[in-house]
Amino acid sequence: MRLLAQKDQGSSLDLAVLGCSKGAEVYSVSCAIRTARPDLKVRVSALDIDSDILELAKSGVYAPTAANGSTVLGPNSLDQTRNVAATTYRDQSSSIFERMSSEEIKAVFDLEGDLVKVKPRFREGIIWRIGDARDPKLADVVGVQDIVFANCFLCHMPPDEAGMCLLNLARLVKPGGYVFVSGVDPGVRSKVARALRWSPVTELIHEIHEGDPALRRAWPLEYWGLEPFDQGRADWELRYASVFLCGGTEAERMQL
Repeated sequence: MRLLAQKDQGSSLDLAVLGCSKGAEVYSVSCAIRTARPDLKVRVSALDIDSDILELAKSGVYAPTAANGSTVLGPNSLDQTRNVAATTYRDQSSSIFERMSSEEIKAVFDLEGDLVKVKPRFREGIIWRIGDARDPKLADVVGVQDIVFANCFLCHMPPDEAGMCLLNLARLVKPGGYVFVSGVDPGVRSKVARALRWSPVTELIHEIHEGDPALRRAWPLEYWGLEPFDQGRADWELRYASVFLCGGTEAERMQL
């Protein structure tokens, strides 16, 4: 939210969430920004390669969970409700609600029978798109943004491909804009950041790096695990930052 302080009262904010998956990050960002700065005109482009998952995200309807992590569905739940539950928990072992308090859930969602739905004000201004972050024409489709989120999908690519993808999505960021990128090999990220002359945002750098205990626990056995924060490295700011200020002129960056 500190990045929003530079935005004038009533101005617009364009942001993109790439690899948006089931929409949790999109709605979290929308809720946080709209709550902190209700005066801003927020426009969000949410993109994912999976059309079925994107439909779930676009609907904003999910199956909640009980304290033990099981879905909360009544005995008379309709097949449609059970289908939503199946999609909500597809390909994941934990609930998307596990780190939300009951107060936070009430603030973001409305109850609809056995399901919950994101409140209308947090769904406004979102454009949902089928697309691939590796597409060289991505900037033509999505347009340039004040902030780009590219979290937790680059880790599924080989390093060279992840680096090229990161270079590609850099075209989406306006000069003076920000990119949030986590869930990628730190070496790949720092190499691209250095090449593009990105400036690491070091405020809360350690807290952000350590923010997801699951990623840290997975190191070094899982490919998506996150290495320990090592402030003894000469390049530690560039290597461990997850937020970068993007400089350079538009013409320079379009030549990459």
